[in-house]
Amino acid sequence: MSDSSQLPLDVAVLLPCYNEAQTIGAVVSGFREALPGARIYVYDNNSTDGTALRALLAGATVARERRQGKGNVVRRMFSDIDADVYIMADGDGTYAPQDARQLIDTLISERADMVVGTRRGVRADAGRQGHAFGNRIFNRLYRTLFGTDFTDIFSGYRAFSRRFAKSFPAMSAGFEIETEMSVHASRLRAPIHEIELDYGRRPEGSHSKLSTFRDGGKILWMFAMLMKETRPFTFFGAFSGLFMLASFVFMAPVLVEYFETGLVQRLPTWILSMALMMISFLVFSAGLILDSLARARNEQLRMHYMTLPKLPAGLTAPLATPLAEGAASVDAA
Repeated sequence: MSDSSQLPLDVAVLLPCYNEAQTIGAVVSGFREALPGARIYVYDNNSTDGTALRALLAGATVARERRQGKGNVVRRMFSDIDADVYIMADGDGTYAPQDARQLIDTLISERADMVVGTRRGVRADAGRQGHAFGNRIFNRLYRTLFGTDFTDIFSGYRAFSRRFAKSFPAMSAGFEIETEMSVHASRLRAPIHEIELDYGRRPEGSHSKLSTFRDGGKILWMFAMLMKETRPFTFFGAFSGLFMLASFVFMAPVLVEYFETGLVQRLPTWILSMALMMISFLVFSAGLILDSLARARNEQLRMHYMTLPKLPAGLTAPLATPLAEGAASVDAA
């Protein structure tokens, strides 16, 4: 067991919140009890129900992000806060604060840069059946497009190292942020780990901010944009193949007629097929060029990632309590 007085670990708990007054007080108190030396931050995203006041009374450091959306909040959190380890959770009480230590211990023991708490029991609530079905579809799609690193890309309970948080561009605005995190880790081939944790239910009267169709559409769009940015050859190659297929469809009857009669009577159709073939070649060429640029960007991102500080050497799991010295002075920060 490590000696925290010799190897202090600075832990920040990040709780993005929008109208979570009913639960945020208990969540903050739970994290204060589970991680006595950690700093707890609640970023209020334009709540109208007193979330910020409840969090402040519970002992959290409260800040405000006026750009609406979880992605905007996470980007602000990672920009503002410096720590050795970041714990990110939701303020709705569905994630157990006592599991945070297991996330931290796994981050240390696996020498990982991100640990994801995959959700056990996410399908148990009948009210979540639509979300659960969408989760399965999107997770399968993710594994097809980006690799098999993750089984639950939408989990909001995660632990990060400093170098992951500070290298993460966080371009998403909303609930797509977890997808972007997963792609970022896969793109860097960063060490990641998953552990299965219980997923609780919201208390009576508390409602999810997730819209199945609106946010599902945003996530699909994010998948497409991330494919374009990280795997442009595959992305543009697929469109090139579609244009080429369309070209062959229009070309085939013209060629059959030509070999039978020696005449080309459908000249407009032939011109259209040739135009589609040219577009196919242009899109394919664009994919080749952008793939080379994407590889260069990945190399630069990886080099930047390697320059950032990793977890302090010599730490072993499980950690001794407290995680960091001077809890009172840390909270005052």
